[in-house]
Amino acid sequence: MTTALASEPGPDTSGPVFAAHEGGKLESVPTKPLRDRKDLALLYTPGVADVCRAIAQDPDLSHRYTTRRNTVAVITDGTAVLGLGDIGPVAALPVMEGKSVLFKHFGDVDSVPVCLESGTVEELVDAIARLAPTYGGINLEDISAPRCFEIERRLQERLDIPVFHDDQHGTAIVVLAALINAATVVDKPLESLRVAISGAGAAGVAIAGLLRRRGVQDVVVCDSRGIVEPGRDDLVEHKRRLAATTNPRGLSGGLGEALQDADVFVGVSGGTVSEDLIAQMADRSIVFALANPDPEVHPDVAARHAAVVATGRSDFPNQINNVLAFPGLFRGVLDSGAPAITEAMKLATAAAIAALVEHPTAGEVIPSVFDERVAPAVAAAVAELA
Repeated sequence: MTTALASEPGPDTSGPVFAAHEGGKLESVPTKPLRDRKDLALLYTPGVADVCRAIAQDPDLSHRYTTRRNTVAVITDGTAVLGLGDIGPVAALPVMEGKSVLFKHFGDVDSVPVCLESGTVEELVDAIARLAPTYGGINLEDISAPRCFEIERRLQERLDIPVFHDDQHGTAIVVLAALINAATVVDKPLESLRVAISGAGAAGVAIAGLLRRRGVQDVVVCDSRGIVEPGRDDLVEHKRRLAATTNPRGLSGGLGEALQDADVFVGVSGGTVSEDLIAQMADRSIVFALANPDPEVHPDVAARHAAVVATGRSDFPNQINNVLAFPGLFRGVLDSGAPAITEAMKLATAAAIAALVEHPTAGEVIPSVFDERVAPAVAAAVAELA
């Protein structure tokens, strides 16, 4: 006689969070009326054939006569979703839908979530490139490092539309914007700051690169094994490049050595940093503890020692949030027809965001994500460069 095993209980889907996601967060809405046979003949056959023939002769017309002009693909393989890790493409879909909501609300940019089965770099690049003719831009999201670096690079080389990995560059842009104003608050030249970054993944690499391009000379990056420096023999390719372009004082050791007399701490690792390490930073220091939902050091603890504290959370002052960057950035490149997002555009985006805080204080070094000036200011700065 066999006994049937009781099935394990499923997840608890009660509560307001699940109610807010019921049925998904997006829908398709036509922009032209379909009232009668005349409308049908214009919007579909036979009228649509005239538009198809024109685009076949001049593909640039697709940006005027199709949704390409204002549509971005939000693409992931679900391998590095939020702080959840490799949860797969289906479980990543709610995040991609949410990203599309942000694109529309803040930048009036239409976007479509595209969740792909993971694969090799070559397979993903080829799959995304084959999808690209539908869209005016590609926003890569939640793809694990170091694959994300190579995927973005190859797509940028292959496609003639903007390709942007927001986990890298969106984070870096907003960190730079906040740091421009934080440096003013603590009365230190931005270029002279000693910066310690915890995390050598997508965000950490991009932050280090953008800060250096803005003129910050002393940037030290740490991973889980310590300071990324040339003397280590365990570095993968992207960390070898990082070791060759950062750490000008030749430090070795761990995060403690990196934070000794540092002016700035930027946490993008999800680890924990003790109060003792924050206490050994320079006077009038700056702490950006950006891990979500639990910052590397609690902001109340950091505030005992640092003059300016920021997190990635909305329930503390100075929220470092990518939504300050990507909607306006894509609005600018789509409006201007720019074929790529350049380093100059990233720097201009950071400067435009920072400039919206006219009188920075310790409690306000970055605009609110609901500041309606942000996306238009960023779009204008980007379009001017394009």
